[in-house]
Formats: sequence, C-alpha cells, structure tokens
Amino acid sequence: MDKFSIKNFNLLKILKKPQWLENFSSIIGIDLGTVNSLVYVSGKGIVINEPSVVAVNKKTGKILAVGRGAKKMIGKTPPNILAIEPLVDGVISDFEITEQMVKYFIDKVSDQVIRSLSRPRVVVAIPMSATLVEQKSARDAVKNAGAGEVYLIYEPVAATIGARLPIKRATGHFVVDIGGGTTEIAAISLGGIVTQKSIRIAGNRFNKDIVQFAREKLNLLIGEPSAERIKIALGSAIKLEDRLEGFLRGRDLIDGLPREILISDEHIRRAIKKSIDSLVGTIRTVIEEVPPELLPDIMKQGIVLTGGGALLRGIDGAIENSIQVKVKIAEDPLTAVVRGAGKILENLEEYKELLIES
Repeated sequence: MDKFSIKNFNLLKILKKPQWLENFSSIIGIDLGTVNSLVYVSGKGIVINEPSVVAVNKKTGKILAVGRGAKKMIGKTPPNILAIEPLVDGVISDFEITEQMVKYFIDKVSDQVIRSLSRPRVVVAIPMSATLVEQKSARDAVKNAGAGEVYLIYEPVAATIGARLPIKRATGHFVVDIGGGTTEIAAISLGGIVTQKSIRIAGNRFNKDIVQFAREKLNLLIGEPSAERIKIALGSAIKLEDRLEGFLRGRDLIDGLPREILISDEHIRRAIKKSIDSLVGTIRTVIEEVPPELLPDIMKQGIVLTGGGALLRGIDGAIENSIQVKVKIAEDPLTAVVRGAGKILENLEEYKELLIES
C-alpha cells in the first residue's frame, strides 16, 4: 500500500464514527401533540410534558418562552408578543415555530457535548390522517431542530405499544387515543392497522363547546384556557354520583362587566354532549367495520383508551354503555403514545416494520 493510500486509510479511520460514540447517541421519543408535547429519553423515561405553545416577539422574532411559560401568556400578551400554538389537529401549521419548539426540547434533554458529537435518533408520533406533505413537514422540522435520524409512527400504534399490548401477535386490539386535536381510533392485529378512523373531536373541541355554551346559555364570554380549566375541574361524560361545583369567570355579555357564575358538572356535561355522542358514534362505526374474526379478541380484551381525553370522567362508561363492549383506560393514558415511541427506538430492529416509510 503506497503512502497516499495509507494516509487516506488512516484518515477514514479517524472520520469513521467509533462504536463508543455510537453508544452516546441519544434515543428520544416525541409525542408532538396539539395541546401538550411529551419527550421520552432512553434510560430516563419521560423528561418533558409541556404545553405545545411558543411565545414570540413579533418585532424581533425572538423566542421568549416555550411550554408552560408561553401558555401562561395566552390571551394576556401586548400586541408585539404572540403566544403561538404551532400544531393544529395534531399536524404542523407553523413550520418555523415548531422547529424552534422541538429544538428547545432536544437541547433541554441532550447533553450539549455529546449532542455535538452524535445527533440524537428521534421517533415522532403523528395522526393517521397526516398527509404525505404533513409527514414530510414533521420529519424536516425535527431534523432541522438537531435530530440525526428521524422516524415516524402512527399514534395508535405507538399507544398500543405504550399500553403494553402484544401488538405483533395474531390478536385483535382496539385502541382509542383521545388527544387534544384529534381522536385516533384503530383496530390493530399483527402489527398493522386493520380498520381506522381519525376525527377532529377531542379535548380542544370540548373546550370550544364550553365556550359556546357559556356564551349562548349563560351570557358569559370566556376564553379557551378558562374552558379547559373548568372542563378538568367539573367535566364528565355521564352523570356522576357526587355533584361537582365550581365558579366560571368571564365578561358579562349584557353589561360588559366581570362576572362569576356558580356552575355544576351538569352544565359541562350539557355543553359537550353533542361532541361526546359524535365521538362514541364514530367508535361504534369503526367497530362495525372490524373483520368478524377479530371481534372475539376485542370483546375479550376490551377497548383500550389512551390520551389525555381518557381522563375525562365517565368517558369509559359512556362508550361501554353505547357499544356494549368493556372499556378500560390504559395506565397513565396521557403518556402511552410517547412511551410507545421510546420503546420502538430502544428496540428498533424488533419494531422497524411498524414505522411509516419515508
């Protein structure tokens, strides 16, 4: 081997990433939700659970806050500051802001020295309704934010893994992931989606229902953050054994003055009833499309609820009463999707066929 070849050979050895450096690559799972974004890091678990909100100075373009700090600014900012929610119905509506938000998350969870040597591998959960363009936007935003390899997975698939269900067996599973922007409904067997439906009836729709109810029935103008707070405090899908009460505060539409009204869980139930009925009706439709051979499995194991919407009081009972199939809420339903995304990257060879192709 001549001197030139030896020199090039030694240079290639220097440039080639050694195995010890490969081991430093961070493995990150991200659930980019309309309302909340969660980040899972291998070996550490869920390290970030923050609102998907970014506060920006409109004049300078500077990012002022991300997550909880930014959410506190919604509805309270001067004209030169915008509190932006860059995801709508689970997909990116503002590419640059989403990129900045993801970069903030990656920087927050990655050691800066190690990340400069080896960019993290990231798997991102997306809705089944995401178009090819929206899928590309998700990949590009995460890649530009500092990721090395980026993989996509459908939310119900990630939720099934996160709920510790044996997704690759010849057994039928029926998962309903109720998020902030969308509800993902899917029958899954042998690692694939057999029947599915993605609808835009979820946590945000319930908030809008409460805002409309307060305006039309109570003559009270409130914002969606107030609606969300009262939904969490009093919301339910079926009648509760114990009555819940709380104060709803806003502006009186008649005299324009601040006013508070004592309301109960019955008011919130009335406000969201139409959306709940529509959600349950869609679940029923998807059940009717499931191949007959999978129905015994689903009847035996039940419908599994994941996502933040699964925490609405009585939502499992409302579905069970209508469909006559037992319903169970996954352990820690809010984090099922991101836990599933993280597990996929930790066992990439085992789950790689479940990923969405580039």
